Amino acid sequence: MIRSAHILSALLVAAGTAMAPMMAASPVLAADEVSGNAIAEKYAVLLERDYVYPETGKRYAAAIRAAIATGRYTSLTGDALGQAVDQDVNAVSPDGHLRLRAPEAAMAPAAAAPGAAPPVGRPPKVPVEQAGWIAPGIAFVRFNVFPQDAAVTAAAAKFMAEHADARAIIFDIRTHNGGGLDQMDVIFPWLFARPTRLVTMATRASVDARGGSPIDGLPSMRMVKGDAGMVTREHWATPNADTRLRDAKVYVLTSGASASAAEHFALAMKHSGRATLVGAPTAGANHFGTGEDLGGGYSAFIPVGRTYDPTTGKDWEGDGVAPDIAVAPADALTHVLTRLAAEPGEAKRLSDLHMPKAPMERRRPRPVR
Repeated sequence: MIRSAHILSALLVAAGTAMAPMMAASPVLAADEVSGNAIAEKYAVLLERDYVYPETGKRYAAAIRAAIATGRYTSLTGDALGQAVDQDVNAVSPDGHLRLRAPEAAMAPAAAAPGAAPPVGRPPKVPVEQAGWIAPGIAFVRFNVFPQDAAVTAAAAKFMAEHADARAIIFDIRTHNGGGLDQMDVIFPWLFARPTRLVTMATRASVDARGGSPIDGLPSMRMVKGDAGMVTREHWATPNADTRLRDAKVYVLTSGASASAAEHFALAMKHSGRATLVGAPTAGANHFGTGEDLGGGYSAFIPVGRTYDPTTGKDWEGDGVAPDIAVAPADALTHVLTRLAAEPGEAKRLSDLHMPKAPMERRRPRPVR
């Protein structure tokens, strides 16, 4: 079985999406059965052993252990513990994927005004929305997540096949918060005339050696020589036999909420020159990895690799992927439809009908460099 579930669970963590469906459930223990210090120490061990940058992983571990020594975590449980540890590691070096998740039963509800309704969790996002013809010859689809779900992959493949006569395709990833590669790998073969290198992905060699790479075994990956201490693979698009979309115009709508796998998609399209990105810089959550059980119902994401531009060697951690055309995310679809010769009033009407309901703002402040 291809282990894209690992990369999916990891990328969903960055988006703030519940990780529980992607991992074996951990027993939720009583507060006196697991200590904050024990959870923090296990996290420190994993970061030191597996973090994509070994020296940074050691610094993360040292910061956590220094906090343990001061008693910072001794009386903390649930979300308070997770927030404290997150604060300490991100103070060392911000990483858009670092997050320690508390067991649901230990999460303290946010303070509310007297008489206010108790907070409720966000419902899961629908992976694919509004797929179809938005105007004559122009196909549109919104992806909110790239899940490891055969039905969603089949839906993506069906969309491409049913719109293979389009003169233009618009991919809306303004509210796309992460996932894996399955849907990308059924989209890309329609768009390229020749085998095309998309992005490069490097995994820490020690993780790869023990079978922990989340991208090992994916057919679209090619092993190449890379940096010492890393196992490097390139993500490639291999054309299918249908040539109808080879010359279609392709646009990708982006926002500050476009995170992780959405950014992989955006960079692949931008680096290859196959699409025009329109909107705002993406979220800046680059590193891929896997979810880990810390015991007592706590879990964490350990970044074990990075994805980057094969030409420049640069990734998007902290900065995001810059659009080719910078406009307010809410105006991105209007702009594209106008470029495709829609009358401005009609472009605005169609944009309003296809406006995402989820936020299009970046959830974390960009780190000061």
